[in-house]
Amino acid sequence: MSRIGKQPVLIPDKVKVTVTDTTVLVEGPKGKVSKLFAPVVKITVADQKVTVAPTEQSRFANAMYGTARSIIAGMVKGVTEGYVKDLEIQGVGFKANLKGSQLDLALGYSHPILMDIPAGIKVTVTDQTKLKVEGADKQLVGAIATEIRSYYPPEPYKGKGVRFVGERVRRKEGKTVA
Repeated sequence: MSRIGKQPVLIPDKVKVTVTDTTVLVEGPKGKVSKLFAPVVKITVADQKVTVAPTEQSRFANAMYGTARSIIAGMVKGVTEGYVKDLEIQGVGFKANLKGSQLDLALGYSHPILMDIPAGIKVTVTDQTKLKVEGADKQLVGAIATEIRSYYPPEPYKGKGVRFVGERVRRKEGKTVA
């Protein structure tokens, strides 16, 4: 049995949680987040608390109710505080610009990379080399940041590319002429 799943999720004053069948909608000052859960968990809201319980005694149900509780806690945190991922671009001529709801990346290719920014995500570019991805949905913020990084991951020889702030890139020694 999950020890995390047994703990209720406290709902702050400015947050509204709505549960319909297996869908949970959390609204707060930073936005709205909605998730669909497996029918093996029962989610209830009472006394400014969200409780999760398994509906059956199976291994999958026991695993899912702790996971569902953790995801709901993340949703509540996301609509109150929000989630942020910081990225940095390193390399000569590598830069990023915002053009409306599109991110324009110049990463050394013969063409610019245009990426559409989905609703609910805010991307801020400073110094043309520092990006900040913000939003209420933890999964979506991480997915967008990882997609931006995937266009040119940091390479081990010169270290250029898009990386998360604080990410260490293991450098390799180049070829030597004997």
